[in-house]
Amino acid sequence: MTVKHLSMPELADACRESGVTNVGLWREPVQTYGVERTAKLVRDAGLTVTTLCRGGFFTALDPDERAAALADNRRAIDEAATLGTEVLVLVSGGLPAGSKDLHGARERIADALSVLGPYAEDHGVKLAIEPLHPMYAADRCVVSTLTQALDLAERFPAHQVGVTVDTYHIWWDDQAPAQIARAGAGGRIHTFQLADWTTPLPEGVLNGRGQIGDGAIDMREWLGHVTAAGYTGAIEVELFNDALWARDGREVLAETAERFVTHTAD
Repeated sequence: MTVKHLSMPELADACRESGVTNVGLWREPVQTYGVERTAKLVRDAGLTVTTLCRGGFFTALDPDERAAALADNRRAIDEAATLGTEVLVLVSGGLPAGSKDLHGARERIADALSVLGPYAEDHGVKLAIEPLHPMYAADRCVVSTLTQALDLAERFPAHQVGVTVDTYHIWWDDQAPAQIARAGAGGRIHTFQLADWTTPLPEGVLNGRGQIGDGAIDMREWLGHVTAAGYTGAIEVELFNDALWARDGREVLAETAERFVTHTAD
């Protein structure tokens, strides 16, 4: 998504040019290009797919909508397995229209995980609950903290359900370092993502993620937390940013790789 205007072949070429060997993919462009074609493309390019994003949106009240969500998440798990990634990132869903029941919405997430966890395990895929900043709680994700994400994940085996640690969403939370340690102790950090916090936020707030180094987040500090927790997996950069999307994707990819090194290296 950081370079979403690049086609799949252009993305593979740009990764080669920038020395990037890992890529996190989103379902929509994968589906547009074709799941099997994408799997072959990334294999031939020597790329490892770190995660697939996103599944989730489990909070609907209507039985037909809930059934449709479960079916779509099974397809997402199938796609992740085809792409060769072990991790499907979950954005859990916001409050249904007219509802104010956060607790009920979170319980419906747990109900969905009880169905999808075993299915994911059978396909060699782990589910990673991503807590989103509280400003998204109403419309996008009722799981706002790592504490809430882990309280859900720990109802299930770690090889089925864990969490996504994303700096953009948790940097403000003084409980997050302890929760990262908790997640690490349980083997539940399934992916780690970087994005910076810049203000003012844009209208709609969704596309406000800043380029690494442009905002308020100390990336080395958070890398230190996940490293101390035992995480040794890939680190992703995921930027939703209209200004970056308006630029040449190859240039953005090269800049992002350079910023990553600058702001995470010892």
